[in-house]
Amino acid sequence: MNRARLDVPRLLFTWLVDSVALAAAVWLVGGVRSSSTVAIIAAGLVFGLASTYVKPVLVVIGVPFIITLGIGLFLINMLIIWLTATLVPGFDAAGFWPIAKAAVVIWLVNMLLGGFWPERQRRGPLSVRMR
Repeated sequence: MNRARLDVPRLLFTWLVDSVALAAAVWLVGGVRSSSTVAIIAAGLVFGLASTYVKPVLVVIGVPFIITLGIGLFLINMLIIWLTATLVPGFDAAGFWPIAKAAVVIWLVNMLLGGFWPERQRRGPLSVRMR
């Protein structure tokens, strides 16, 4: 099995879910705005890439400074939203509380929609077959 293989369908699904989550945040949270659908799609891509590559680095760096892991991860998610708003023209999230509310909305949508991706059966290092 090649672990380095890029899982394109999973990547596209994650991009779609992130875009829907950001659109829900734009719709539900005042202070989070988008100028167009293209901006939301671009923000979904940037958000997904930042969550995949930047977030793990921030978690490792921030672990010694985090009082509780839950609050720390929440703050890191807020930082990822702020970073997305900074990098994507047409997508704006202004202020601490709107970004905090957007983080909750994005988390809920990702939790609900992420469950629709079928996970493969994985066997651990020790598997026993019963006949």
